[in-house]
Amino acid sequence: MTVVGVDLENVLRMAISELTNAGVEGAIIDSRILASAAFDLSREEILREPNATLKISDIALFKEMLSRRCAREPVSRIIGMREFRGLEFKVAPSTLDPRPDSETIVEAVFDIASEMPDRLRILDLGTGTGCLLLSVLHALPAARGVGTEIDPDAAACAIQNAQALRLSDRAEIVCGNWVEGVDGRFDIIFSNPPYIPSDEIQRLAPEVALYEPVRSLDGGADGLDAYREISERLREFLLPSGRVVFEIGAQQGDAVTAIFCAAGFVGIKNCKDLAGRDRALIFSKA
Repeated sequence: MTVVGVDLENVLRMAISELTNAGVEGAIIDSRILASAAFDLSREEILREPNATLKISDIALFKEMLSRRCAREPVSRIIGMREFRGLEFKVAPSTLDPRPDSETIVEAVFDIASEMPDRLRILDLGTGTGCLLLSVLHALPAARGVGTEIDPDAAACAIQNAQALRLSDRAEIVCGNWVEGVDGRFDIIFSNPPYIPSDEIQRLAPEVALYEPVRSLDGGADGLDAYREISERLREFLLPSGRVVFEIGAQQGDAVTAIFCAAGFVGIKNCKDLAGRDRALIFSKA
């Protein structure tokens, strides 16, 4: 059943207006993504068929999605999926929403891997959706990896993503806190740990403060608790020629470097994100 006189173009125009009034940035893009999910249309079809008529049930679903986005719930949590480096990842309430900023880690890993043998062994601490680990393994077909995750639901999400991307044979997901349950040593270890100071979380954008899992954000009073905890045990899991890559928050570079140097590492490189901000640090064993 369709609605007479209601076409896709008019529905999108209404959606863009509502999202803009709600203070949502990227209202045009978000409205198209939600429409694609609600009306089962590709992004190309949305642009090519502005006069497409719509089912009443699909319009109701789209309006429900729109209300959630106006309440600042992220699009990825509404549709249950997020694209990262051209791959689709399922997201869950217990996982961080994959973000372009974290691509800095992946790029750093690729730079390191280019100077190492092909058959790398990689460890991702706090894997969440698995977006970092699985993106790396997707691009490095001879590599194998382990991702650790303390939350069982998040670990299950990472396993599902590995299966969907047909990487289960090279990606092992371990449910444990950081290095718990991990065996052997690795060529490259990386992580995007929680690094937001506790009292700053509620001042973040609503999409983050209201909908991201606090455990994945909260880095303690100064945002550095996870770095301290991980650095104390990391050396035993890193091969002599191995490298460590950690995402950091703004203005945390010096403090994180000091923590790792005190634990027996040497800082090699400071990596910047697309906005020119310090985003990741690379270390080796001292």
